[in-house]
Amino acid sequence: MTTLTYPELMTGNDGRACFHDRPIALDGGSAQARLSALMASGGCQFRHSPVGFRSDFHCTTTPQWLVVLQGRMEIGLQDGGSRVFGPGQCFYSNDTLPDGATFDAAVHGHWSRQVGDEPLVTLFVRA
Repeated sequence: MTTLTYPELMTGNDGRACFHDRPIALDGGSAQARLSALMASGGCQFRHSPVGFRSDFHCTTTPQWLVVLQGRMEIGLQDGGSRVFGPGQCFYSNDTLPDGATFDAAVHGHWSRQVGDEPLVTLFVRA
């Protein structure tokens, strides 16, 4: 069976955002065009972020796929780690606030920023 591996930005057991690589089975289609199962979605949204954009720490409110269409995007974590995504790359953003927790910017979430001299254009697809 063929699989596609994607990064998932998720909330760990300690309440902090972290990345984990997850496989998606590509068990449909044909030998020349393997397909995953069809996934439901709750709509999509495009975003344009100018050069210099940077967010504060925040959690994902609704799990969603994020696809970089133009530019580069860095996602930073509380532990100081980060990942940079460029055109054609995606990740599943699922670092929601743990049940019963009150948001604490020193513990929860991630930050994001535009990297380089090209505006950032992203596509969000709600899960």
